[in-house]
Amino acid sequence: MTFPERFSNLPAYAFPRLRALIDHLEPGGPVVHMTIGEPKHPFPAWVTDEIVAHAEGFNRYPPNDGAPELQAAIAGWIDRRYGVEVDAATQVMALNGTREGLYNAAMALCPEKKNGQQPLILTPNPFYQVYAVAAQSVGAEARFVPATDASGHLPDIASLPEADLDRVAIAYVCSPANPQGSVADRAYWKSLIALAEKHDFQIFADECYSEIYRDTPPPGALEVAKEVGADPERVLIFHSLSKRSNLPGLRSGFVAGGPESLRRIKQLRAYSGAPLPLPLQKAAEKVWNDEAHVVENRRLYAEKFDLADEIFANVPGYKSPEAGFFLWIPVADGEQAALKAWTETGIRVLPGAYLSRDVNGENPGKKYIRVALIAPKNEVADALTKLRNCLYG
Repeated sequence: MTFPERFSNLPAYAFPRLRALIDHLEPGGPVVHMTIGEPKHPFPAWVTDEIVAHAEGFNRYPPNDGAPELQAAIAGWIDRRYGVEVDAATQVMALNGTREGLYNAAMALCPEKKNGQQPLILTPNPFYQVYAVAAQSVGAEARFVPATDASGHLPDIASLPEADLDRVAIAYVCSPANPQGSVADRAYWKSLIALAEKHDFQIFADECYSEIYRDTPPPGALEVAKEVGADPERVLIFHSLSKRSNLPGLRSGFVAGGPESLRRIKQLRAYSGAPLPLPLQKAAEKVWNDEAHVVENRRLYAEKFDLADEIFANVPGYKSPEAGFFLWIPVADGEQAALKAWTETGIRVLPGAYLSRDVNGENPGKKYIRVALIAPKNEVADALTKLRNCLYG
C-alpha cells in the first residue's frame, strides 16, 4: 500500500498526547476531568420531546443547507443578538457542528494562489486545531500568529510584514478565545476588518463561546463589519449550540456571511457534507429561538468564574477570563504541572503546549495549563482548591 504524505507530519492530537503523558501513572486521588470542553450543565428538558415529536424525519434525507425553518431561526437569532439582518436562504447554512464548517469553509473559499504566491492562512497560537489542518488541506501555508499576554491573548495580525499580509487568504480569529478567554473588542475587530479590506482577505470568526460571558456580551465580527460598511463577503461567523445550550451531541452549528461565500460553501456541502438529521434540526430550531436556558447557563458559569477568581487570587500571573469556560493558568511548565496534578490529586488538566505550535523555538502555551470549568460548582470548588494547593502551595 502507498499512503499519502500530506498529513504525515501532523502532531498527535491534544488528548491522545495527554493520555500518553499520564495514563500509565496512578492518579493521586479521585479522578476529576477538567481537560475537554464538554459542557455538563443541563440542556433544556424539552429538547428530547422535540426530537421524539419529529422522529418521522429520520425516514427522510435532510436538506443540505438546513431546513428553511432552522435557517430562519438562526437568522432571527443573529438579528436579535447582533442587530444584523441576514437573508436566511442565501446567507446562512446549518452545520453538523462548527468544526465541519471551519474546515470546509477553507476548502470552499481559499484560492489556489494569492497574488501569484502560495496563500497564507493565519491562525492564532494557541488555537483550535482544525484551523491548521484546514490550511494544510488546501495547500496553503499556515502561519501561527502568537496570541500571548503581550497582545491581550489575541493574534496581533497587524504586526505581520506587508508582504505577508498581501499573501493572506483567510485569518481565523477565535473570540471569546479558546483557551485564554480573551474577547476581541470593537476596536480589535475594526482594525482587523480594515486590514482585511486593504489586503483583500477573509476573516473566519469562530464565536462558539460568545454566549458565556461575565457582564457584557462580546461584540461580533459580523456586527462590527456592518457598522463599518465592510464588503459583505469579508467576514464569516461560526456558532454552535454546544457551549451556548450545553448540547455538544446535537451537533448543531451554523456559518453565516456573504451570499457568494455561502453559495460556494453550500455547493461543496452538496457533494461532501453530512447534514443534520431532520428531527435534530427541529430541536435546534426551537433551541435557537429560546434564550431563557442560555441566561441560566451563563449564571452557572459566572458562579464558577467567581470561585476561580477567589481561589487563584494570589497566584502570580493569574488572569480572570472575560468569557468562555476555561482557565488559562500560568505554570513553570505545562506538562510537568499536568503530571504533578494527576499523580498527586487525580485531576486531569491539559498542558497548554498541546494547543500550540512551536515557532522559532518558542511555544506560547508551554507555561500554561488549560482547566475546563464544566463540572458542578461544588466539584469545581474542591478541584480548583486541590489544584492550587498542589501547584502553588
